[in-house]
Amino acid sequence: MWVRSTMAYRASFAMTAVGNLVTTGLDFVAVMIMFSHVDALGGFTLPEVALLYGTAGTAFGIADLLTGSMQRLGGRVRDGTVDTLLVRPAPVLAQVAADRFALRRLGRVTQGAAVLGWALTQVEVDWTPGRAALLAVTVVGGAVIFGALMVAGAAFQFWAQDAAEVQNAFTYGGNTLLQYPPTIFAVELVRGVTFVVPLAFAGWLPVLRVLGRDDPLGLPGWVDFASPAVALACCVPAGLAWRAALRGYRSTGS
Repeated sequence: MWVRSTMAYRASFAMTAVGNLVTTGLDFVAVMIMFSHVDALGGFTLPEVALLYGTAGTAFGIADLLTGSMQRLGGRVRDGTVDTLLVRPAPVLAQVAADRFALRRLGRVTQGAAVLGWALTQVEVDWTPGRAALLAVTVVGGAVIFGALMVAGAAFQFWAQDAAEVQNAFTYGGNTLLQYPPTIFAVELVRGVTFVVPLAFAGWLPVLRVLGRDDPLGLPGWVDFASPAVALACCVPAGLAWRAALRGYRSTGS
């Protein structure tokens, strides 16, 4: 329904999609401006940073396209319109994800994929089927990890009711973090992004393996291939949190 509504005004959709692409693209323009003054950032060249940027950006873009509407749930909890979702013969999670589905977010996916494509042609890597498969699995696994964070953040909004920015700190903020080399951040932050909120598996660790670089934490090599398992593991607590939040929902009382 929302896609049909969007495509009813094709010129408007095209302009908003292009605007979304350009706005997100300014992030990478900032990276390029930075590299006009330095040859390397944390020991990484521009194509290597672009590979980090494109991998994380594409994964996040897919998650944002499919589940980005979850951040609006706090408003529905406050005004009691979650009740409407509960009486419909469809999963509430699917309804919230589809609520005001914004096809214009394809601009973010396109921008991330464009940077990733450019990086693949510029980075000095001996490409093998294994490395190519690892990068593809990382994008899919990263999208699942970001999506799980969005679901967990939406569950938190049942209690906080106005915590969209808290959720965005881990999703949008996490995406920005992964777009830069881990070597420029404190080791404590890298540990947190690896073991507490495992966003490192959505970009840093697998891409470092593709580039043939050691990770700052000196983890065993098999960890770099754990993105699919970590993605599935993230879905479990996110799903449990969602079910607990939904069971505890008491409407507005009016």
